[in-house]
Amino acid sequence: MTGDRPKRGRIAAPAESGAENSEDFALTPPARLSAAIEVLADIAARRRPAADALKDWGLAHRFAGSGDRAAIASLVYDTLRRRASAAWIMADESPRGLVIGMLRLQYGLAAPTIAEMFSGERFAPDPLTADEWTRLTEGTLADAPLHVAGDVPEWVLPSLEAILGAETRDELRALSRRAPLDIRINTLKHSRADALAGLAHLTPEPTPHAPNGLRIPIGEDGRGPALHVEPEFIDGWYEIQDEGSQLASLLSGARPGETVIDLCAGGGGKTLSLAAMMENTGRLVASDDDPRRLAPIHERLRRAGAVAEIRTPRAGRARADVLGDLDGGADRVLVDAPCTGSGTWRRNPDAKWRLRPNALSLRVADQAAVLDRAARLVRPGGRITYITCSLLPEENDAAVAGLLARRPDDFAVIPAADIVAAYAPGIAPSVRFTRHGLQMSPALTGTDGFYVATLARRG
Repeated sequence: MTGDRPKRGRIAAPAESGAENSEDFALTPPARLSAAIEVLADIAARRRPAADALKDWGLAHRFAGSGDRAAIASLVYDTLRRRASAAWIMADESPRGLVIGMLRLQYGLAAPTIAEMFSGERFAPDPLTADEWTRLTEGTLADAPLHVAGDVPEWVLPSLEAILGAETRDELRALSRRAPLDIRINTLKHSRADALAGLAHLTPEPTPHAPNGLRIPIGEDGRGPALHVEPEFIDGWYEIQDEGSQLASLLSGARPGETVIDLCAGGGGKTLSLAAMMENTGRLVASDDDPRRLAPIHERLRRAGAVAEIRTPRAGRARADVLGDLDGGADRVLVDAPCTGSGTWRRNPDAKWRLRPNALSLRVADQAAVLDRAARLVRPGGRITYITCSLLPEENDAAVAGLLARRPDDFAVIPAADIVAAYAPGIAPSVRFTRHGLQMSPALTGTDGFYVATLARRG
């Protein structure tokens, strides 16, 4: 240790900062800003997911406590939410410029307040320049293009406008805000009414639309309680699940005694919803083309007391079809299709900036393949529920239209209005009905951007 003062704007270890040990050391708000700028610089330089850069920063700065790491993550993600608009008002795409712009746009801070945090003292970022001060006080989004003001990639905007229409600007603003924290009560163990009382220490409120959902308050810093360590979670009372995802499962209409296949089960969130809807009766089969995604499902089923048969494909191109014996026998097939995730950009804001047109093309091909597989599984008179967490019509109505074109004599769309009337009549004013399905969205529904369509196989 040389004893030299660390470079301004960078975070030093506790001994360098004068703290006696890491337990006594906590980063100041300006130091957290410096850390966020460091992480954003790493993301830009290495073109990597934000979660990876944040993890590496934490490993390199082990003295930073969990509160510091969570606060820095909030700053990073909020900056990524407003990356385009912050760069516009600051005329600066550097990590520092983006953070400064975000503090004004996302947090509503005035220039003097921001200047206090950018003091250059100890571990604070360097003081604002004259140009930065001018941009903060005079920069405006009044003349910004819609994709800039709405913080989305320009090439995606036409697709979003096709579904969102005149509400595009409002929806993009909602898509740039933080998402709420929702849980689904596991009705195999408790009713929502009972859970409201049992979880009173979390001060939950019923979700606006989903009948078994609760919304947990989050702090101004975007942090909620550590739900995964709560005793009630360990005992299987609830799963963390966005209200939109809960509604998508509900709209499948799965009933006790049926044979239901969750074709793209992943970690099992919707599988658990289906098991509760089916009251652990009938036959519920969960599978996924990527066996690695299925890894968490076994423990989640055990915790929830849910019954499902897991079909795990072997890795490699020559793997056998683990669902072949079920062809033509399923009452319902739920397809939670691989997609761009554009409807979840509130939660994963860095994903929108990493999305490229070729990735959309790959997802469209994946969706066609999985729909074709579902078509072979469902029995005559059975149904396919097609779900994405996307706002892009190419992945939604166009995918359904593709199956109808490939199998014109075998399948017909059940109008989404009929599905809503049957399973969730209260949400009708809060969704957009499309040609083949329905679209949820942050501004209109208050959920992630889920799409749901239902196809029936002709008898």
